[in-house]
Amino acid sequence: MTDYTPKKIIKILDKCRIIKYNIYCFEGMNEKKYSRNFNYEYIHSRRINFTVRGMRSMKKNVDIKKSIKEFAVITFGVALVACALYFFLMPDDIAAGGVNGLSMVINHFIPALPVGSLMLIMNVILFIVGFIVIGVGFGIKTIYASFALSGGIWLLEVICPHNAPMTNDVLLNLILGILIQGVGMGIVFNANASTGGTDILAKILNKYTHIDIGKSLLMIDVSVTLFAGVAFGLSQGLYSLLSVIINGLVIDSAIEGLTAHREVMIVSDKTEIIKDFIINDLNRGATFYYGKGAYRGKDIEILDTIVDKKQFIRLKNYIKETDPTAFVKVQNVHETLGDGFKSILE
Repeated sequence: MTDYTPKKIIKILDKCRIIKYNIYCFEGMNEKKYSRNFNYEYIHSRRINFTVRGMRSMKKNVDIKKSIKEFAVITFGVALVACALYFFLMPDDIAAGGVNGLSMVINHFIPALPVGSLMLIMNVILFIVGFIVIGVGFGIKTIYASFALSGGIWLLEVICPHNAPMTNDVLLNLILGILIQGVGMGIVFNANASTGGTDILAKILNKYTHIDIGKSLLMIDVSVTLFAGVAFGLSQGLYSLLSVIINGLVIDSAIEGLTAHREVMIVSDKTEIIKDFIINDLNRGATFYYGKGAYRGKDIEILDTIVDKKQFIRLKNYIKETDPTAFVKVQNVHETLGDGFKSILE
């Protein structure tokens, strides 16, 4: 069995996001108590075995809960996409880019190649590329999302079969369908997955060029809709082009809304108290900057932190109660990477 010092155990606890704990061990006859504020410079020779086994179990439980939550979120996003396609887009033959649209175009010019077979071949190739370039986690979740989308559409066909459009207005069907589909795809992308097809290429472009996923998807799908216009006529081509433009914008808006954070800069005489609230109650980090006020020439402490929208409301209310005279600057953060946020490797 591997032995662990209190220092190593605390590192394991931190990785598990467990922030409130105490560790008790003995040095001779003297009991030592360690908390999250453990003095890392103190080298303790006592080895602890039983605690580490418990920590491994906690880490495993945390990972399982995280995976269940991610797949539940993906399922919800896929359900929105399936409803948008089945009720709004498919009845009006709107090919909003993607592998399905490209397969329809190829089939139009080469009827010997079935649409289903073309979609299968292209999706398999893109799945393999996704596994290699983006990672196994993305690949597994994307395969699940892709099969869930196909299964969802099949289920809708069985439960509520219908062929007629929801309304007689093609443009209205397009807008409603794309809005619902875009939100669903944004939710799926935010869970580090995709519904397959050209979504995978968009994710790869986003990873290496940092172009927003919606804009990456737009660049890819516009080329498909141009071919669709040649194959199916100008009117359908323009509808398809409009759909991919709206789709790209909605996806980016959905992703930004789900991942939005606030950077909060606080100037106060009670920054120590506010810092403790941020660390202990919000479970967020913070940074101190030191400056001088231009008006009074007084040295000041500036507390800077990044929180999500719900945490910002709690922080704002706490500052209001603690120091009503505090100066607070708030700005939206487009993307936050690192510990406690999205992994920089994704």
